[in-house]
Amino acid sequence: MHNYYPMAFPILFLLFISLPFSSAKLNINYYKTTCPDFEKIVRENIYTKQSTSPATAPGILRLFFHDCITDGCDASLLITSTAYNPHAERDADLNLSLSGDAFDIIVNIKNALELACPGIVSCSDIIAQATRDLVKMVGGPFYPVRLGRKDSLVSDASRTIKALPTTKMTLDGIIEKFTIKNFTIREMVALTGAHTIGFTHCKEFSNRIFNFSKTSEIDPTLHPKLAQGLREVCKNYTHDPTMAAFNDVRSPGKFDNAYFQNVLKGLGLLTTDYILGVDPRTKPIVELYAKDEQAFFEDFAKAMEKLSVFQVKTGKKGEVRSRCDQFNHIPN
Repeated sequence: MHNYYPMAFPILFLLFISLPFSSAKLNINYYKTTCPDFEKIVRENIYTKQSTSPATAPGILRLFFHDCITDGCDASLLITSTAYNPHAERDADLNLSLSGDAFDIIVNIKNALELACPGIVSCSDIIAQATRDLVKMVGGPFYPVRLGRKDSLVSDASRTIKALPTTKMTLDGIIEKFTIKNFTIREMVALTGAHTIGFTHCKEFSNRIFNFSKTSEIDPTLHPKLAQGLREVCKNYTHDPTMAAFNDVRSPGKFDNAYFQNVLKGLGLLTTDYILGVDPRTKPIVELYAKDEQAFFEDFAKAMEKLSVFQVKTGKKGEVRSRCDQFNHIPN
């Protein structure tokens, strides 16, 4: 029998009504007794990996976003296609350029946790915790990660196309991708600040630096010196699709507010970066973050905390996978 504490009920009730029902079941101490070394194992693995492979932090941040914005934070993105499930999320076109380092670190952490506490920690919790720790490690803000997610029982590439914004979309289209999931424009801009670390493949912005229009070889809204440098970096991108440039040329490995300063100076790689800095709906937010890093960090932390519990699966709606890249049972 559980003891009943009548005074606690209003507090618990308020907690539950202020959160989506599934995320209300999560808490930061979820593994305190079942896997007490969870946080330590994650932290040690990400420190080792990030120290030798600096692309890990931006890679996992992008993987986290792609996974969560498509049907919630449920590790559906980690599933490998099989004869029984030939079109898993990981094989969607928009996911093919995700970092191998990001997938590697999840596997490393999962293997270590399966030795320490077999069958306890979900892959979706590993993604959420590792992302937060890596953001902090490269200079970003700390935010609490509630735990207890279950891993998805479904992984379908077609859902990715419907969910993810792309570099070719109008701002209206991108905003709709967020607002339909109950994220505000301000939260959208804050999350876009993740572009302060990492890189973008040349094909995503090649239209701005080669044959832009009949009258201009390059996009006139792009800083001319940056355009010149990008043309050199990306000159063979059609033969080598892996060619890429840093999102933030000034401090590519540091999580800071330089991305927003760059956007206002014509130093953003993507057309969508430029639009964020001129559209009246987003320009004031970009200007605020460019001059006030603390405001950006606070908003980014809140938006990441909100995204990390978006449409999570709990109870029988998911499972704790033994291997992150395959379901425990073959789907019917």
